[in-house]
Amino acid sequence: MKLINIGFGNMVSAGRVVAVVSPDSAPVKRLVKEARERGMLIDASYGRSTRAVLIMDSDHVVLSALQPETVANRAAGQEGKTPTEEEQTHGER
Repeated sequence: MKLINIGFGNMVSAGRVVAVVSPDSAPVKRLVKEARERGMLIDASYGRSTRAVLIMDSDHVVLSALQPETVANRAAGQEGKTPTEEEQTHGER
């Protein structure tokens, strides 16, 4: 089982991720709101702004403070920056 680091030491199973999307569009905002109401939302952003929304095959929705491209690169095994550098970049905003 391959795990993807989604920031701050949190991991998700790569095989269970259906999509990694930006949280900016109205349909994604609606999806997040509905997941929160159903109790299927996992907020792994640690209070930072949400930059990626991971949609899982179990109907869970996971929020991450990392960019969707970063999560996708980590899923593909291409570590551009170390997790610490990435988290520090987002933590300063």
